[in-house]
This record gives sequence, structure tokens and C-alpha cells, in this order.
Amino acid sequence: MAGNSQRRGAIRKSKKGPQVGSGGQSRKKLQGKGPTPPASARKGHPAARRAASAERRGEASSRDPRPSTHRGDTKRSARDAPAFELLVGRNPVAEALRVGVPATALYLAHGLDADERVTEAVRLASDRGVALLEVSRAEIDRRTNGVLHQGIALQVPPFAYHALPDLLAESLEAGVPPLLVALDGVTDPRNLGAVIRSALAFGAQGVVVPERRSAGVTATAWRTSAGMAARLPVAQVTNLVRALKDCRDAGLFVLGLDADGTTSLDDLEMATEPVVVVVGSEGRGLSRLVGETCDLTVSIPMAAAAESLNASVAAAVTLAEIARRRRAD
Repeated sequence: MAGNSQRRGAIRKSKKGPQVGSGGQSRKKLQGKGPTPPASARKGHPAARRAASAERRGEASSRDPRPSTHRGDTKRSARDAPAFELLVGRNPVAEALRVGVPATALYLAHGLDADERVTEAVRLASDRGVALLEVSRAEIDRRTNGVLHQGIALQVPPFAYHALPDLLAESLEAGVPPLLVALDGVTDPRNLGAVIRSALAFGAQGVVVPERRSAGVTATAWRTSAGMAARLPVAQVTNLVRALKDCRDAGLFVLGLDADGTTSLDDLEMATEPVVVVVGSEGRGLSRLVGETCDLTVSIPMAAAAESLNASVAAAVTLAEIARRRRAD
């Protein structure tokens, strides 16, 4: 309005003189402050606090050799995987120490009723300089996520898988026709442990498992194998179909177990040849691509009332028959 410029306070005065709009500001103050930083870099932001907390946890885990008890997150990257695992059970622990599996600590529950396996485990651990830690059963329960541990647990690095080319080379140099077992879609670690145990018992040179949609050698698999995972090579492959083709290129026949197989196990003349036996899951059996890769599909004769066998049982029956035919040959 006319005359408002004469109103008290209409023109702001300071040491820099009158300022009207932005024209009175310096060029530097008119420049922007740059792009907005990410939330994790803003001081006080929740994302920044979470990032700082994660960094502190990472530094603490690098100093603390205790194993991680979190096993539910399957989307973690390799750098987030626990640095150590726990083998549990008297047989697996004693067997792992017997064959020299690297270990950093042996946990024993308070008041443990020691038998010859525990005594041997303690002696072997002491001889190798492995730390002996006596803790409560509740502490072992916490560290093992409630897995049946029999009052004893061994802290070891993650399982060391073999490379498939190395496994094939070792099987070809074994002095007997190669015999391998491959698992397709077997996700229960107890089945994997049982297959490892049967494979070793019936003369197989190794087991092949895919990285995805398959059980790995965890503490449960170790325990089910009764420690045999320390004596039998296990190869983990990215693509099972490609791995089976590599086996075929190395001179092995690929035999797939299938309820509707073209050949009965009773008529398996190929048992004395170099073979890799492929075992599918109990529910869906062999996947389509794996089934198409097999040179031969084999069925196990069963009573009409039985629909199927557990994957580890089917593997054991087949391996036992192959071993019998090879002894008779």
C-alpha cells in the first residue's frame, strides 16, 4: 500500500545494509548445497544409526570367535556368513577330531557323563591344542539352536566342499570303477547325512550336491552322518545338469532313481561300470532336466502297498546292490 514504506519496520536494516529479496545476498549464498546425502550418511537418521550398529557388530564378530546362531536368513551374502560352525554329537565330534578336521574350541556341558567317545574327543583336542570350554547345557542349547548335541560340541570352520573336477580325478584314480552319488532336490540335511554315511559304507568315492534348493553339510548333516562327512568328499556345484554332463564326459554313466524307471535294480548290469547314481526328492523325484540327462532310469522293486522310499533309504538300497554286484564280479 502507498505509504507503507514509511511504517516502522517496513525496511529491515542490518550491518550489511538494506536487504530486499535475494538481490542483497552474496553469490556464494545463492549456490545450492549439492545433492541430498543418503539416509545412512545423515547424522541422527534411523538408517545411519542402523548402519553404525551393523558396523560395530561386524567389528565385534571379527574379534569374537564364537559361532553365529542365526541360520534362518538364506539371503545373506558370503561375507555375512558365520565364520564358524558347531558340530554336535559324540560320534561326529570324535570322528572329526580323529581325522584332523580344523577346530578351535571343544564345548563340554557341566556334569557330562563321559564315555569312551567323549574321553577320546577330549584327549585328541588337548593333543592338538584345541581350547576346552566347560559350559552349561543351556549355553550349548543356545549356540546350537536346540539341536540334539549330547552335551558336546566342536567349533570348526564352515565345511570345505571339494571341486567337482578334483572329485572326478580322485574317483578315477581310486583303482576301482568310480561310484558317485548326486542329490537332486534333497533339502533335508538328515537325508544328506544318511546318504553320506551309506555312500562311504558301500564304497562310493564322493557325493555331489547343488548349491540351490538342496541341503548342505550343516551340523545336522554332520550328526546324521555320524561324522562320516569328515571321511567322504562332498562337491557342491552351481548347476547339477552341467555337473552330470561333466561326469559323463569323464566316462561315468548317469543312473537316475525313478519309480517309473525303464530298468529294474534287479537287472542293473551296468552296476560294475563307472557310474553316478542320481537320487531325487521323496516327493517329486528327479527334476525334468536331470531326468533327461540320465543315461538310464532305475526303479527299485517294492511291494505294491509301498508307494515310495525315503531318499536316503533308496540311495542305500541302490548302493548296496551295486556293491554286491561288484563283489560278485
